[in-house]
Amino acid sequence: MAEEYEGKELEIPPEQEPPGEEAEVRFEAEPERPAAAMRALAFAAEAAPEAAPTAEVSDALTSVFQAVAAALEAQVEAEGIEAFTEAEDRLEGAGNVVGVGMGYVDEQPGQPSAEPAAPAINLYVVEAMSEERARRVLADQMGAEAAQDEQVPLNVLVTGEIEAQPHRFRMRPAPGGISVGHVRITAGTLGCLARGRSGDRTRRRLILSNNHVLANSNAAGFGDSIVQPGPTDGGISPRDRIAILERFVPLDFSGAANLVDCATGWAWPDRVQVGQVFVRNGLRRIFRTGATPIPCQREMLVGKSGRTTQLTQGRIIDCNATIRVRYGARTALFRDQISIRGLSVPFSAGGDSGSLIWSWDPRRAPVGLLFAGGGGFTFANKIQHVLDALDIRLET
Repeated sequence: MAEEYEGKELEIPPEQEPPGEEAEVRFEAEPERPAAAMRALAFAAEAAPEAAPTAEVSDALTSVFQAVAAALEAQVEAEGIEAFTEAEDRLEGAGNVVGVGMGYVDEQPGQPSAEPAAPAINLYVVEAMSEERARRVLADQMGAEAAQDEQVPLNVLVTGEIEAQPHRFRMRPAPGGISVGHVRITAGTLGCLARGRSGDRTRRRLILSNNHVLANSNAAGFGDSIVQPGPTDGGISPRDRIAILERFVPLDFSGAANLVDCATGWAWPDRVQVGQVFVRNGLRRIFRTGATPIPCQREMLVGKSGRTTQLTQGRIIDCNATIRVRYGARTALFRDQISIRGLSVPFSAGGDSGSLIWSWDPRRAPVGLLFAGGGGFTFANKIQHVLDALDIRLET
């Protein structure tokens, strides 16, 4: 049976009438980035004189590095990261370059003029481009004329968009799929929003996640602060508080079977929002899932958005698993659980606990609540068990 917070003699979020027209989604501005954020550490060559590059090439390397670093800095200062990545031609020419450094020649064909272990420019790009094309871009668009000289070794390294720890950032209002946690844990994932199905709880805007994320594996007190991002991602109370612990289903470590690992937080309505977050091309986007649960089916294609592995896709391989789950030094038995295997990448990792799992089809119908994993497999509570145990309905 779930234990519940009654809201006595503590600061609590205001109760709220069920919303009418949805408010416009808004994002809190991030702190201003320092102007020299893209500068790299100086490179020092310590090779013996006979193995060192000539002074001319060394000067050329330095000039290329400085020119590209200055061009990247100018892009950030002039337009900002988000505006720059929104440009139609962001991956054309200089827009494809996201970083520069100095290392050593890659042991790959195509650089016959470079000596082994010779210093080289490392050029980091979003999408693959030929060395010839990269040299033209550096010379014509980024002011690095020396890059035209093939005696200047160049490594073109494909990184994709370089993200600043996606889904671990602070965001207001906070959506599902983002870092969250009780003030005395590390971090998990905010699954989605919900409301109680009876009494005063129908007026409360709730956040859904795991007991071990919001209630510290039974060790929390009702009314404790829940912060976004989670503590390990920099969240502190009261500055980052978005909710207080409202209800949880105690985990049973006696050997009896558990069905769920779940809890709700009572949120300040203006600090959270419906929807799930994902990051594409450096931009945060919100998508909606369905609110009506569907039963688990083997071979069903599912998705989730989580704090650590972000947006992933997997396939259900089991709908009635019985498993033992470690919680630090304690072990809990779970039955009637969903088992999922990722497709091209792992479906989840540590920190994704609490993610809402939904069908990978136009409905995006809720299927489960992610809570555990191991050996490339992810385990989830059936979402109907969660709703019944907490007496809630989803608000997605």
